[in-house]
Amino acid sequence: MLLAIDAGNTNVVCALVDQGQIRARWRIATDPRRTGDEDAVWVNQLLQLEGLDRSVVDGVIIGTVVPRTLHNLQVLSSKYFGVEAIIAG
Repeated sequence: MLLAIDAGNTNVVCALVDQGQIRARWRIATDPRRTGDEDAVWVNQLLQLEGLDRSVVDGVIIGTVVPRTLHNLQVLSSKYFGVEAIIAG
């Protein structure tokens, strides 16, 4: 499944996409100081609430208008999902 991340000025919205359909969607306040490790805890807990393991994520795409969030989201992708994120935009 694809983890799509949209980091805006107010919120970071994540969606888990399976075969073109949104399976789950989550929102958290944008904080450029939040690390990739902190993001991983948040995403992992939400996946577990959906009854899923993080191993279901086989791709990540990131779109952001907050440049300071990009590096940490890339760390989330590579360290915790083992994939290089596609950067949109």
